[in-house]
Amino acid sequence: QVQLVESGGGLVQAGRSLRLSCAASGAGFSLYPMAWYRQAPGKKREMLAAITVGGMTNYPDSVKGRFTISRDNAKNTVYLQMSSLKAEDTAVYYCNMKRAGYDYWGQGTQVTVSS
Repeated sequence: QVQLVESGGGLVQAGRSLRLSCAASGAGFSLYPMAWYRQAPGKKREMLAAITVGGMTNYPDSVKGRFTISRDNAKNTVYLQMSSLKAEDTAVYYCNMKRAGYDYWGQGTQVTVSS
């Protein structure tokens, strides 16, 4: 059984930084790729950052250079470092694990950026 728990969200001023964490329970964290997504009201869920088992990362152009994903396999945790935050970054942020053809999701953490 896999459980993902996000933390670190909150209210932040535009231009500031924030780091999200996602702690995973269950064995084998280091064996699976991880990703961060977000969903704003009325919009589709979008992928923000992905990291492979080997540590290779991938970002869409919309956040490239501002967001950084990393993982600590010893702590079963994946992080999302966000900088130069904008009002349009306001959304619920979700952690994702792809395991055996199935997508596992956390409950999400709200990030609100005030302009």
